[in-house]
Amino acid sequence: MTVVWINGAFGAGKTTTARELIELIPNSTLFDPEVIGAALPHLLPPKRLSEAGDFQDLPIWRRLVIDTAAAMLAELGGTLVVPMTLLRQEYRDEIFGGLAARRIPVRHVLLAPAETILRERIAGREVPAGLPEGELRVRQWSYDHIEPYRAALASWLTADAHLVDTSALTPYEAAARIAEAVGSGAVPPCDIVQTPEPTAETLAAGVLLFDEQDRVLLVDPTYKPGWEFPGGVVEPGEAPARAGMREVAEETGIRLDDVPALLVVDWEPPAPPGFGGCACSSTGAGSTRRGPAGCCCPAPNCAAADSSPRRRPPTCCPRSATSACAGRCGPGNAARRSTWRPASRSASPGRPPVRRCGGAQRLGGAGGHLGRRQR
Repeated sequence: MTVVWINGAFGAGKTTTARELIELIPNSTLFDPEVIGAALPHLLPPKRLSEAGDFQDLPIWRRLVIDTAAAMLAELGGTLVVPMTLLRQEYRDEIFGGLAARRIPVRHVLLAPAETILRERIAGREVPAGLPEGELRVRQWSYDHIEPYRAALASWLTADAHLVDTSALTPYEAAARIAEAVGSGAVPPCDIVQTPEPTAETLAAGVLLFDEQDRVLLVDPTYKPGWEFPGGVVEPGEAPARAGMREVAEETGIRLDDVPALLVVDWEPPAPPGFGGCACSSTGAGSTRRGPAGCCCPAPNCAAADSSPRRRPPTCCPRSATSACAGRCGPGNAARRSTWRPASRSASPGRPPVRRCGGAQRLGGAGGHLGRRQR
């Protein structure tokens, strides 16, 4: 089972290409997430709908897209062809990561006609009959999203998806190229791989690290929003402290020479559909060394690493970025220049003491989304 996600600007011809593609890929089915958006007025009160300018901004839409795609594949098998514009990387990470958590690989294709061709297609696209001021609204919506599309192209989209220039292609010709690329392996699954949804309580571990400027090391996971301490799920038979060391190395390239000491243990109660579990945060005296080439680059499950000034207790550390590391966040790599160390267990002058977290979610990779991390 797999998903072929056809991305592109509004008016790029995604849906017409997808209809042609299901005729070329055996045992394939079309799933248009627009139907989820059309159902939301029947599911949510008008006040909640009015709070979002786009139904993609509603978490329920993103969750329903993931669950519906997974349910369709469980029912039908084969390939699911999904034509849908995704211009915000965090939404792409959430949806593709949620599918990966269900062991469903996603092959990401981008239809990229020249902008002049795109504008011509928007001007000539059909408008649903009976829509109040439909022609003006639909076309203006498409025009308004050309600039966000440009921004996504410049920042992450072209590096993430298999690009198909459809400037001179008919929908059938574009579909034929996609089918050939998918069949030949030229469109590999996106590099977001997660463990399945937990079926029991989970044990997780994280490590609290500081550099010589007393800044806290945080990572930005691709599979959920927010910055957090490096950490993740403890493997069967693995000691929590060793798991924390492994996660630090996998996510940042930093290797701890000494096993960190246990700092705090927190329990997350079950909250259906979640199973809850235990989260361990470690720290202690020790030295560090770099990975290959002395570089601290984020792993596929982390969009970036960041060092934030520790002006508050570590359990409430600020999430705003001060300088990000290499990879998708550019060459300004604070982690590369710094020597990271585990924190001391006792408070020093001018340093607030480490306090117990109010909930497992505060432990970053070691909580909040127990069992929902990438492998």
